Amino acid sequence: MTRTEYPWLLPSAMSDPRDPDLAGDRSRARPRRTARDWIVDTFVFVIAAVIGLLASQESQQAGSSELIVFADQLVGAAACWALWARRRAPLGLAITLIVVSVVVPVAAGALLLSLFSLAVHRPFRPVAVVSALAVASSVVSAVVRPDPGMSLLASFITSVVLILLMTGWGMLVRARRQLVVALRERARRAETEAELRAENAQRLAREAIAREMHDVLAHRLTLLSVHAGALEFRPDAPPAEVARAAGVIRDSAHEALQDLREIIGVLRAPGDGDGADRPQPTLATLDALVAESREAGMKVTLDNRITTPAAVPAATGRTVYRIAQEGLTNSRKHAPGTEVTFAVSGGPGRGLTVEVANPAPLGEAPKVPGSGQGLIGLTERATLAGGRLEHGETADGGFRVHAWLPWPS
Repeated sequence: MTRTEYPWLLPSAMSDPRDPDLAGDRSRARPRRTARDWIVDTFVFVIAAVIGLLASQESQQAGSSELIVFADQLVGAAACWALWARRRAPLGLAITLIVVSVVVPVAAGALLLSLFSLAVHRPFRPVAVVSALAVASSVVSAVVRPDPGMSLLASFITSVVLILLMTGWGMLVRARRQLVVALRERARRAETEAELRAENAQRLAREAIAREMHDVLAHRLTLLSVHAGALEFRPDAPPAEVARAAGVIRDSAHEALQDLREIIGVLRAPGDGDGADRPQPTLATLDALVAESREAGMKVTLDNRITTPAAVPAATGRTVYRIAQEGLTNSRKHAPGTEVTFAVSGGPGRGLTVEVANPAPLGEAPKVPGSGQGLIGLTERATLAGGRLEHGETADGGFRVHAWLPWPS
């Protein structure tokens, strides 16, 4: 979070970037005084000294001996100097000055200022206890060292009012500082949450792109693999068949490049594209997908009972296409040579039911790195669309993918 422009104008407890607890955490090193602290501490020392001088003059007017007056002045000066430690040990300082002020009225000013510091730097409970002790000590002090110009009741009322005034002022300052610390922490937490949201959005975008690349490119690359393998194992094939396989490889590579260009276009900012992106696949393009697989030598049985593919929502149709694409790709990789059955049925209000199934492979199924990632992506895609997808082996050793997608009426 951005720091304040003028940290020297803040108290040390507020300018510390670690934001120490205002209740006092002795396990942390105390921050150094700021310029504002030095000014305030000097002002506090001067005020306490002035109050002490006034009290000393009253002591002289009361007829006290020169020795007592001199002792009062020494103790009062020590009390004023002790105020420089009011941030480091406010509780101990306040209790000490309470005891001292019982017999030395010159220390009353330092006591009031120490109570203010105690209320700023400590929670309510110790402040309340020490303030009660200060009120009690004021009664004892009025009896031990009475003020000749003021009655006992007036002296007590004045002491209580001053103690409550300084304590309340300090509690108000503490509450304001705690509010600032809370707002600063809330702002820091909001920045952290924003960064986490941005990182999560980037992660989700990367996962979506990875799923899209897997769904789109895996189908094309398996076609390339099938035809390249045919050329490899049949080098003596007739020139016409070689040319046909090479043409399919070329077309599949061209389609893969087009699909890759389409995916990369998603990463571009609006306006960077040339507007020539191809339309997204829908339910109406299933026939072309099946025909493409059949050209690669696959045996595919299509049972499409949707008579009006254009009526299917575009997002739902695209999900059906991806399920069919992934199912055909997996069958080609894990069960080559088997017949794949692909069925689509349903209607408005009933939803769409998609099923891709193949029997057990003819021989030992080849091991393909990264198997299963496409099915995980399909499951997430179906869930996001409001449907569900199930997949697994059948009783005869084959594999089946079954999905249901909503189709509003």
